[in-house]
Amino acid sequence: MLTLHDNTESGNAYKVRLLLALLKLDFETIQYDVVGGATRTKKYLSEINKNGRIPVLQFEDGRCLAESNAIIYYMAQNTKYFPTDAWQQAKLMEWMFFEQYSHEPFVAVAKYILTMLPADTPRRTEIPTLHEKGYAALQIMEDHLAENSYLVGDHLSVADIALYAYSHKAHMGEFDMSRFPAIDRWFKRIESEDNYLEMYNDN
Repeated sequence: MLTLHDNTESGNAYKVRLLLALLKLDFETIQYDVVGGATRTKKYLSEINKNGRIPVLQFEDGRCLAESNAIIYYMAQNTKYFPTDAWQQAKLMEWMFFEQYSHEPFVAVAKYILTMLPADTPRRTEIPTLHEKGYAALQIMEDHLAENSYLVGDHLSVADIALYAYSHKAHMGEFDMSRFPAIDRWFKRIESEDNYLEMYNDN
């Protein structure tokens, strides 16, 4: 069975859980306290991921694959979640790089600071800048989704999964998501998929 080295709060790990669920693949999870340093132990660094991060997908033969977008890229091959057209493949990668460089560093980090660190953390001074840059990324998505049902092509792909993970919890980083009606409609389309797996209920 597949084993996902995981943390429930991680949107990056959730990407993998969601894709595996959509693919109807059996997997088990091992949870790590990433704030407490559980992925920095000698055993984890030597056996699971030398970079000391989650998620890592471990295969039955012991091979380990790290980095969330690499994992979902690999697992989506030859499925409906990865296009066959070369141009659409390139556009999919464009969105996945956008997620890691222009979206996740701001949307995800705001959520992390506001929900996982102490209320008196000095990192709260970062929030105005994180909001400014996060809103810019979300607006790019909003503009695209106002004219398209999905990020690439006419159905769900791993580009959508990559960006859905932290976007649908952006309110936890105090982003006002009422500003993005097209993104909200996109959320609902994804959440109506057969075998959709909720990240967790934060209501």
